[in-house]
Amino acid sequence: MKPPSRRITASLAAVAATALVFTGCSNTASPQEDSATASSPLIIFAAASLQGSFDELAERFEAEHPEYPVDPIVYDGSQALATQIVDGADVDVIAFANEPSFEPVANADAADQSTIFATNTLQIAVAPGNPQGIDDLDDLASGDLSVVLCAPEVPCGAASQTLLDDAGVSVTPVSEETNVTSVVTRVKNGEADAGLVYATDVAAAGDELEGITPSNADAAVNRYPIAVSNNAPSPDAAQSFVDYVLSDAGQKILATYGFGSP
Repeated sequence: MKPPSRRITASLAAVAATALVFTGCSNTASPQEDSATASSPLIIFAAASLQGSFDELAERFEAEHPEYPVDPIVYDGSQALATQIVDGADVDVIAFANEPSFEPVANADAADQSTIFATNTLQIAVAPGNPQGIDDLDDLASGDLSVVLCAPEVPCGAASQTLLDDAGVSVTPVSEETNVTSVVTRVKNGEADAGLVYATDVAAAGDELEGITPSNADAAVNRYPIAVSNNAPSPDAAQSFVDYVLSDAGQKILATYGFGSP
């Protein structure tokens, strides 16, 4: 049998090369297509009292939805976060510690519908063993005690004032903090004898703090709203995270941190 001619060999090589070119073109996505399929990291702004629970929620969410990465969550007092959002900060999910804090965000058309996903109440945080023998809110009026509170304009401060007013107790704090985490830290460090914080914060502190439930604790129950930003860079991921927080699995995680159901 004769070997193939040079002309036939060259023709076959040309056909093969053309096939490779078309195959390469069909398997190569443009940069625009790559960017369209990639999800931007989810940006979450959350009240300081949510730190432990939302860190776990984000971790579990990412495990179940690897297509939706989550940026480190931004925690602060709800009012401070609201100011950043109204000023145009990029955010996908908004979770605050009370409903009034959400109003400026809604008024600025930065978010529309919010859903209550948790509740919380206050406790008197003291050092382990309660060395000052504090029993209830009226003890905080003593001039011998140093008491630290949240500032009135932030959710924990508004709730503290409601609780104190309901009990008819007047307290002169040694400081007013911009978020509940700062109150917890000052009591932990021995810079104050007592502070009003959320029950969830006392639970999170473990053996570093002891909590005393005021007799009128039900007078100030904070309802926590969550919403997707109207300008969310990753709206699908944002809605998926909100749905996860509201799901049975999300609610069980919140309950382990001491939050009440909506």
